[in-house]
Amino acid sequence: MSDYKAPLRDMRFVLNEVFQVSRLWAQLPGLADVIDEETAAAILEEAGKISGEVIAPLNRASDEQGCTWHDGAVSAPDGFAQAYQAFAEGGWVGVGGDPQYGGMGMPKAISAQVEEMVNSASLSFGLYPMLTAGACLSIKAHASEELKATYLPNMYAGTWTGSMCLTEAHSGTDLGLIRTKAEPQADGSYKVSGSKIFITGGEHDLTENIIHLVLARLPDAPAGPKGISLFLVPKVLVNADGSLGENNALSCGSIEHKMGIKASATCVMNFDGATGWIVDAPNKGLAAMFTMMNYERLGVGIQGLAQGERSYQNAVAYARDRLQSRAPNGAQHKDKAADPIIVHPDVRRMLLTMKALNEGGRAFSSYVALQLDIAKYSDDAPTRQRAQDLVSLLTPVAKAFLTDMGLETTIHGQQVFGGHGYIREWGQEQLVRDVRITQIYEGTNGIQSLDLAGRKIVGSGGALYRLFASEIREFTASAGADLGEFTQPLNAAVDTLDDLTAWLLDRAQNNPNEIGAASVEYLHVFGYTAYAYLWARMAKAVMSGDAEDDFYTSKLATARFYFARLLPRIHSLSASAKAGSDCLYELQADQF
Repeated sequence: MSDYKAPLRDMRFVLNEVFQVSRLWAQLPGLADVIDEETAAAILEEAGKISGEVIAPLNRASDEQGCTWHDGAVSAPDGFAQAYQAFAEGGWVGVGGDPQYGGMGMPKAISAQVEEMVNSASLSFGLYPMLTAGACLSIKAHASEELKATYLPNMYAGTWTGSMCLTEAHSGTDLGLIRTKAEPQADGSYKVSGSKIFITGGEHDLTENIIHLVLARLPDAPAGPKGISLFLVPKVLVNADGSLGENNALSCGSIEHKMGIKASATCVMNFDGATGWIVDAPNKGLAAMFTMMNYERLGVGIQGLAQGERSYQNAVAYARDRLQSRAPNGAQHKDKAADPIIVHPDVRRMLLTMKALNEGGRAFSSYVALQLDIAKYSDDAPTRQRAQDLVSLLTPVAKAFLTDMGLETTIHGQQVFGGHGYIREWGQEQLVRDVRITQIYEGTNGIQSLDLAGRKIVGSGGALYRLFASEIREFTASAGADLGEFTQPLNAAVDTLDDLTAWLLDRAQNNPNEIGAASVEYLHVFGYTAYAYLWARMAKAVMSGDAEDDFYTSKLATARFYFARLLPRIHSLSASAKAGSDCLYELQADQF
C-alpha cells in the first residue's frame, strides 16, 4: 500500500477557485473574523500531516488486530490510544465545535475536508471523533445550559468521547419499536434500562469517559416514534465540581465481529438503571437525535469518498509501477520487459472512473457543507431557509450516492491490482471491506433513496427539486459559449431528471409502491446529474487558470471523461425507474 497523501491541492481548488469560500465567509456573521483563505490552508495542511503521518500508518495493523473484549472492557488496537491523544491535543475533535465551550469554531466546509483526510487515513479511527462531534451537535442544540457546560468542553477537547445509542435487536430503522425505558427520579434525573446493539464507540480505552446519547421511552409515552425521548447517559458519573465519580450502571455485553472497520468498537450496550438526564423535552427525542444523524449522514458520505480516494492513490501508484504486456499501439518502454499497466485502456478506464467520482464527490460534499454554513451563519432569513431546504434535499443524496460510488471506486482500485488486490498485504481488500458498512449504517442507502423520493420530492410536491434544478439552469444560462461542451449535456441531464421527477410525482398519486420501486434509480440519476453540475463548475474554474498547468489540464480531461463515460448512465437508470412497480409484485412471498 502506498503512503496516504492528503489531496490538499484539490481541496484548495474546490474551496478557493470553484466556490470562492473566502468571499462567502467574509459575508457571514460569525465567520468573517474566524476564518480566511490563509487560515484555512494552514488548518488543512496540519490536518493532512496528522492524518498521513500519525493515523494512516495504523490502518492495516489495526485491521489485523482489531478491538478486543474481555469482561466488559474493550481495548482498541495498539497505537490507537496514542494517536487519539495526539489528535485530541491538536484540537481536531472540536474543529467545528462552538468556541464558547472550547471548540475551534471552523465552518463545515473546513471540517468536511478534515473528516475526509482522517477517514482516508483510517475509517475505523475516524469513527471515534466523528461520533463525538455528532453527539456534541445534539447536546449543543437541545440540552440544558447545565448539561452543555458540564459535558461539551471535555468532549470538544477529546478527553471524553460520545456515542449514539439508537438500535435495538428488534428495532433498526423503525425506531418506534424501541423498548428501552427511562424512569423519572425525584432529583430530575432518570434511570435508563434496556439494551442497544451496533453502538459505535460504545466502549473503548481511548478516553476516561464516554457520553452516550440514548433513545428511550418514558412510562407515560405515547406509542410509536412520537413517544421517544433522548437521554444523556455518561459511562462515568460527573461530580458537581466536574471531576469523575462512580461508574454508571451500564456495561458492554460484547463487541461485534465484523466484515470491516475492525478497529472500531461496535458494541452491545446494556443499561441497567443507569443515571441519565433528558435532552430537550419529553417525547422530542427523535428531533434531537436527528440533529446528530443528519450530521452523521453527510459524514458517512464523506467516508465513502475517503475510502475511494485512498484506493485511487494506491491504484495509481501500482499502475505506474506494475509491468505487464505491451501497450496496444506498441511498446512504450522498450528498455523494460513490459510496459506499466497504466498504458492499457481498461486500466485507464478504471483509474479515470475513480478520479472522476472522487473529485466530483469532493466538490459535491463541499457544496453541501457550504449550504450548512449558510443555513447556520447567514443573517438573511430567506437565504438561510433556501440553504436549509437544499441541505434537506441533498443530505440523502450525499449519504447514499457518495457511499455507493465509494464502493465502486474501491472495487475498481482492487481490480487494478488484479490478484494482488485480493491479497491482504496490499491493502485494497481492506478498503472494500471497510467502505461496505457506509452503505448500511446511519440509515441504509435504500432508506436514503426512499427519503429523497418520498419525503423530499413527492412530499414537497417537487418544490425542493425545483430549487436545485433552477440553480443549475441559472448556471448554464450564464456560463458562456466557452463552456458549451459541458453545459449542453448538463442541460440535457437536467431535462432527463425533470422528466423523471414529473413521472414520479404523477405515478405516486395513484400507487404508493411506485415511490419505493423507483427510489434507488431516482437517487442515482439525481447524483450523477448533481456531479455533472459540479464538474461543469470545476471546468469553468479551470478555464480561468493557467492552461499549461498540469493540475488544470488533468482536471479538464477528467471533466470530459465524466461527461462522456459516466453521465450517460442516467439514461438506463431512468428507463429502469420508469419500468414501474408492477414487476416487483408479480411473485407471491412464497415464490421467492
